[in-house]
Parts: sequence; structure tokens; C-alpha cells
Amino acid sequence: MWTGLYVAGGGALGALLRWGVLQHISAPIGTFAVNVIGSFLIGWAVVLMSGFSSKWQLLVIAGVLGGFTTFSAFSLDVLKLLEADRVVAAMGYALGSVVLSLAAAALGLWMAKGFMS
Repeated sequence: MWTGLYVAGGGALGALLRWGVLQHISAPIGTFAVNVIGSFLIGWAVVLMSGFSSKWQLLVIAGVLGGFTTFSAFSLDVLKLLEADRVVAAMGYALGSVVLSLAAAALGLWMAKGFMS
């Protein structure tokens, strides 16, 4: 069976979970909570699922948690860099991701508003 189905199915579940949280806790607090919870869960899952088959790891880590929040994948990338003693790369990645993503979102918003007027 195509392993992408595990990611897709898990992603759908994760997105529904995120939507469910945001129905009860409005943004930005709900989004903040999802990002922090998802980051915690991906760290937890990577360790506890190390003995599981790759299909289960794809379903839970890339799928459910990736769909719940992509911020969890970002957090894991930073931690992997730190564990590899690449502190400068980790900090550059973290700062660059936040700053450039905010700038890109602002640019997209500005461009879309200009396009729509």
C-alpha cells in the first residue's frame, strides 16, 4: 500500500483535531496552545515510537501531528540541530523561520489586498 496514505489519513485527523481545539479556544490563544501541545507531542512521539514500524511513525508524526500543527515539525528540526551541536544553525533556522515566515505572510497579505482592490 502507498505509504502516503498513512500521512494523508493522519493529516486529516490532525487537521480535524486542530479545528476542534480552535472551536473551543479562539485564536491566537488556541493556535498558541496547538503549537505548544503539538511540539510537545512530536518530541514525545519521536522517542516513544522509535521501535514502531515506519508506517505508524508516518501516520502519527508526519500525519496526525503534522496536520495538527506544522510548528511541531519546525520544533523537531531545531532540536535535531541542537542535538547535533549545531547551535548557531539551530538559532539561525529558528530566527530565520519566524522572521521570514512573518515577513512572507505580511507580503502575501499586502499583495492580496492590492490585488483585490
